[in-house]
Amino acid sequence: MFTDHPSARLRKLRVVQATRLDMDRIRAAHEVIDPVFLDSPLYRCEALEPLLGCAIDIKLETANPVRSFKGRGTEVVASQLAHSDSRAVVCASAGNLGQAVAWSSRDRDLDVTVVASRFATTTKLDRIRALGAKLELVDGDHELARERAAAIAQYDGIRLLEDSLDLETCEGAATIGLELAPRIEPGDRPAVLIALGGGALATGVGYVLKTLTPAAEVICVQPFGAPALTHSWHQRRVVTTDATNTIADGVAGRIPIPEVLDDLLVVADDAVLVQESSIVTGLRMLLDHAGLVVEPSAALGIAAILEDRDRFAGRQVFTIVCGSNVDLDKYRRWVSL
Repeated sequence: MFTDHPSARLRKLRVVQATRLDMDRIRAAHEVIDPVFLDSPLYRCEALEPLLGCAIDIKLETANPVRSFKGRGTEVVASQLAHSDSRAVVCASAGNLGQAVAWSSRDRDLDVTVVASRFATTTKLDRIRALGAKLELVDGDHELARERAAAIAQYDGIRLLEDSLDLETCEGAATIGLELAPRIEPGDRPAVLIALGGGALATGVGYVLKTLTPAAEVICVQPFGAPALTHSWHQRRVVTTDATNTIADGVAGRIPIPEVLDDLLVVADDAVLVQESSIVTGLRMLLDHAGLVVEPSAALGIAAILEDRDRFAGRQVFTIVCGSNVDLDKYRRWVSL
C-alpha cells in the first residue's frame, strides 16, 4: 500500500491550476484496482548509474498479467461497467490497452471489442485474442482505429473507452504517482521521466506528483518520429502530424486530445523529443545492465538521459518502465545492432 510523503497533507492541493483529475477519485481508484497491478517494483538500478551519470530509480510497470501500466485504468473502467446496465465496451488500441481491458473484463463477464491497426505488433494482437476480446483490424494507423471504435460504439449503443480522454485511464495511471511520491526526496530537484503517448500516464502521474511532491520535475518524453503532443505542449495548442515513424508504437499518435493537452500544460514541467538511435541504446542498456526486456516506449526515459546528460548529472531520476509487450524478432535486431 502507498503512504503519504512526509508533509504531503500540507501539499495536497498545490496544483495551482485546475485539471480534470481529482485526488479523491485517484485514491478511490487505488482501492478498486486488482492488487496484481499495484505496488509494482520500484528500485534503484545502480548498474546503470555509471553509464548515465545520475541516480536512477526504475518503476517497473511490466510485472503484471498484461505487462504494462494500462491495467490500472482498465480495472477502474471494468469495475464501473460491471455495475452498470451496459456491459459492453469498445476501444481503439495500439495493443496494450486492448490487452488490459480484455483482462479486466474476463472475470466480470463483460463484452469487449478492440479495434487496432493490422500493422500493430503481432504479439499484442495475439494476446488480445487470447484474452477473449473481439478484435477488429483496420487498414490504417491508430487514428483510423479510433474513428472505427467510435463508429461501433455509436452504432451498437455501447461504451466507448477512449484512452487518455476518459478520466478512468488517467486516474488509474495516477495511482503510480501515489506509489512514487513517498520515495521522492525534495532535495536537488528530482526528475521523473514519463513516456508520452496519448497522455494518460503523463497527466495522471504528473498530477499526483505536482500535488504531493511539487519539487519533482515532471518531464515527458516522445520520439522525434511521433512528436504531436510534445509540439502541442510547447505551442500550447493542438498540433497534429500527417504520419508517424518510430519503433515506439505505443506512443505513436498523430492527433492529440485537447482536454488531455489542457491537463498536461498544468502538470508537466517539460516535454522533450528523442532520436530512434537513443531509444535503441536505451533498450540495450536496460537489457544488459538491468536484465529487462521492454518495448521501445519503456526506454524513452533512458533515451532522454542519454541525449541530455548534463541536465540530469548527479540528480535523483525516476523512470517508469511502462510496457514489455514487444515483437521479439524485432527486439533481437534492435539490441544486436
